[in-house]
Amino acid sequence: MARKPTLSPDALEALGAAKLAALVFEEASTNAAFKRRVAAALAGQSGPEAIAKLIDRRLAGLERARAFVDWEKARAFRDDLAALLASIRDELAPADPDLGADRLLRFLATHKSVFERIDDSSGKLQDVYEDGIAALGPIAARLSPEAAHPLPDRIMDRLGELEHGYLPRVADQVIPHLPPDVLSAWEEDLARRSADRHAEEAPQRATGRWFYSMTDQWRQIRQSIARARGDLDHLVALEGEKSERGQDTLGLAETLRDAGRLSEALDWVRKGGPRAHSTLLDFLDDEDDSDSPAVRQALLEADILKRLDRREEARGLLWDRFRDTLAPPILRAYLRALPDFEDGAAEEKAMVVALDHPVPLVALRFFLDWKRPDLAAQVVIAHRGAWSGSDWHILPAIAETLEAEQPLAATLLYRVLLDDILARARSKAYPHGAKYLHILDRLGTASDADPARPQDMEMHATYRAGLKANHGRKSGFWGLVEGRVTREPEATFIGRRPLWRES
Repeated sequence: MARKPTLSPDALEALGAAKLAALVFEEASTNAAFKRRVAAALAGQSGPEAIAKLIDRRLAGLERARAFVDWEKARAFRDDLAALLASIRDELAPADPDLGADRLLRFLATHKSVFERIDDSSGKLQDVYEDGIAALGPIAARLSPEAAHPLPDRIMDRLGELEHGYLPRVADQVIPHLPPDVLSAWEEDLARRSADRHAEEAPQRATGRWFYSMTDQWRQIRQSIARARGDLDHLVALEGEKSERGQDTLGLAETLRDAGRLSEALDWVRKGGPRAHSTLLDFLDDEDDSDSPAVRQALLEADILKRLDRREEARGLLWDRFRDTLAPPILRAYLRALPDFEDGAAEEKAMVVALDHPVPLVALRFFLDWKRPDLAAQVVIAHRGAWSGSDWHILPAIAETLEAEQPLAATLLYRVLLDDILARARSKAYPHGAKYLHILDRLGTASDADPARPQDMEMHATYRAGLKANHGRKSGFWGLVEGRVTREPEATFIGRRPLWRES
């Protein structure tokens, strides 16, 4: 059987110019966004000014437009925006970085009016602008010193009063590529703008009510400039201007630690109190626990203490924070900090602490992450009254994880889920319920024989008979169980890992 051809630049070149031209012409005749990209590429044959002229017409139309974009036109609109960005990034900027940077800033500034014209709950339009921000850095890197000099003024003219929050991120893209004198001039301009705006906003500030001020974004840019110039004293002073709630204490502590200013770093990492008291909010796929404020603070504070040669204090901190959060990264750091051969006993002690944690779901999550399904099963069984079918977005994935090695614990969770579906007559969830019952049938023998089975837990046959007696009239459910009716389960929220948040 012939192999399916692989789509690659080399394979396309082998088609020859005539064949490719025909394919491009055919696609351009039906795809408006692609047609505009082709037009930009053709304009490039006449030089960057011709490309810029074509792009300017499209930008002008985008800036003038005010009509709301209906949902059925949203995809075409997004594709058109992406094509415009591609023309700037891939056609104009390589030919003339200065023109490319200018038009890209003009494109990014359209986000305010665009977001007012369309429902972007999916975030796909924002993704286009995110790509535009990311494209600015490589373009700025290719600017000559003369072309880079007016870039801060262009950024402020285009984005300096827009509240969406893109301004500091745009600045972050260009700051590493600006000469020192340009950075100094930008800092002076921002300091002057901030002082003037602060004076203008004094009456609003006097009311004590919150209001949005562009000085917050300007301050972020000034801090980025301070980092680029290595001016940590100015960076710290700017951070101190923020409200206590708005301070990035951990980010500043990391910067100070890396610069060797350990005592200051310790003060900042502790500012605002410990973040160890956390609440389990949600389950997120493939999230790294070390990104949570509680874990990040504990690890950072312990590292600073270690660098200050206060190792015993660092170990004590990690242990205390682990007992509060049961966060695996904290326990791993604690075990690494122990003297040789002490980690085994310490790990067993940690397991005991986790079993006694007052929030069963936190303990269950820890044991699953720590690859101790036996102890996870203990938590499920010991706290069998704590599980609720309303946790349908979490429990199925946990039960599935426990099926092979811990059928009794999995059975308890599947029963909770099934009981909730039937008790509430959730007909849309009947396909899931039928699936759970088939799993329970498969696990029944092992579950019944498990010596850890609580005495008040019904044997599988008794449980199944009870379902029939109490819910026998739910024909939709039993039709699915017995195969007389087929219906695919509706897509549901997949079980996810926890996210920690400060309380």
